[in-house]
Amino acid sequence: MTRLENDNLRKVVRAKYSKIAEVGKPGCGCSDAKSTSIERGYSSSDVNQVPDGSNMGLGCGNPKAIASLNPGETVLDLGSGGGFDCFLAVNEVGKQGQ
Repeated sequence: MTRLENDNLRKVVRAKYSKIAEVGKPGCGCSDAKSTSIERGYSSSDVNQVPDGSNMGLGCGNPKAIASLNPGETVLDLGSGGGFDCFLAVNEVGKQGQ
């Protein structure tokens, strides 16, 4: 891809995620972020334990399920949502983790 194509792609992605954040609807265009997340590998417990608004249905899978997190570890979420995975990871890394 050329630089111009990359710049245009970035603009489209930014616009899409900005709109999702502004209207607070799931990223896939579905009406229910919880159902969307369960379909992508999160448990019912996962989607029900996070603060309202943090699950925007933007995930592409459940990284916590394969990360093997341990107490005291540091987690970095490079996603584009409301911190859904970080809210889940905090239970794994505990008070000593970040």
